[in-house]
Amino acid sequence: MTPTRTLRFLPVLLLGLTGCQDALDSVANKVEHPLPARLVNKMKAQDMSTRSPIMMRIFKEEGILEVWKQKGNGRYDIIASYEICKWSGELGPKFKEGDRQAPEGYYRIYPHQMNPRSSYYLSFNMGFPNSYDRSHGRTGSNLMVHGACSSAGCYSMTDEQVLEIYGFARDAFKGGQEYFIVEALPFRMTPENMARHRDSEHFEFWKMLKVGYDHFELTRRPPKVDVCERQYVFNQIPQIENASFQASAACPPASVPTTLAVAYSAFEKDWNQNFIKAVAKFDNEEARQIAANEARAEAEARRAEREAEKAARIAANGGQSASVPVLGLFSTGNPLKALAPGTAPAAPLTSAPAAAETAATEAASDAGQTAPAAANAGVPVPTPNPAVQSQHANAGQGSQPGQSDKPFWKIWSSN
Repeated sequence: MTPTRTLRFLPVLLLGLTGCQDALDSVANKVEHPLPARLVNKMKAQDMSTRSPIMMRIFKEEGILEVWKQKGNGRYDIIASYEICKWSGELGPKFKEGDRQAPEGYYRIYPHQMNPRSSYYLSFNMGFPNSYDRSHGRTGSNLMVHGACSSAGCYSMTDEQVLEIYGFARDAFKGGQEYFIVEALPFRMTPENMARHRDSEHFEFWKMLKVGYDHFELTRRPPKVDVCERQYVFNQIPQIENASFQASAACPPASVPTTLAVAYSAFEKDWNQNFIKAVAKFDNEEARQIAANEARAEAEARRAEREAEKAARIAANGGQSASVPVLGLFSTGNPLKALAPGTAPAAPLTSAPAAAETAATEAASDAGQTAPAAANAGVPVPTPNPAVQSQHANAGQGSQPGQSDKPFWKIWSSN
């Protein structure tokens, strides 16, 4: 390609490279950047105000962050769902500073926790450790939801995602929301998921978190979250007005509203039945898997035993495998050779005395001598059959002169 033609295509190449750059370079004021029109229109369609309250749910195993927003009837509905770019650690809560574990639990996010000058584009602090974490002596700091897709104990999103997530929180605070809740959960608390993780050391902790998850599933309203006796409690209304919940103190007399208690009782009954079915299903699958693994192990043990026996035989044979003689196709002792067309049958094997006697008889016959009578004593001598000889003589006399002596298969031949 000539230099002139290369220059002609240069603007096209530069345009392609520009399209690969981060689209957020064009955001002049990321802190006040408005939510995109598609989300604004979706909110209007779902009877949501742009400044109505929000809540968020995080599911580690599914890798999802959900944003829920209040509708005109006071209930919440999901408005956006984002795939988490990275989260560090494994399923289970965070215990101490430096364990690189993303936290699990219920966290309140206040306006002062929003960070518009984050080193990770935009972020908000999750507020770890909360009162529950502190009551268990857990430590850590600067646990964030942020951009830049890089995590060391945080929940990391892409810059495009966190721009929208930050915008939802900013607008809700502008609408007067005091704080919003982030439910950070190991997975969706379904009977199947709980049955699958029933042997985890964190199972009792997850059962406690599940109560708040269930209340939200029933009411579609964020649960009222408190901590007492070093446990999370949800939607508890104190019997004594202005009674407070202290994380390490005894819980004050309180109860769940009657309508919620009745609904939750029915919900929990169905949930437990499904959980039992899921456990039975997983137990059967695990039993089949265990049986299959045992069968494979037994087969491998038998194979190893055979290999050991073979090695022992080789060692006993001086390091060589026991050889099996293979009969050559053209060897004299090969029975197949006798079946080959045009070959004479192999002579029968005779003993040495019989062979000597035969040789002596043949030698005497050649010399015109008769074997001694003593040698033939007791040995039957075959004599010609007179009847057979007579038949042969008659057959010879009955033949006509000039009759063809050709074999019978050539009688009809013209030659």
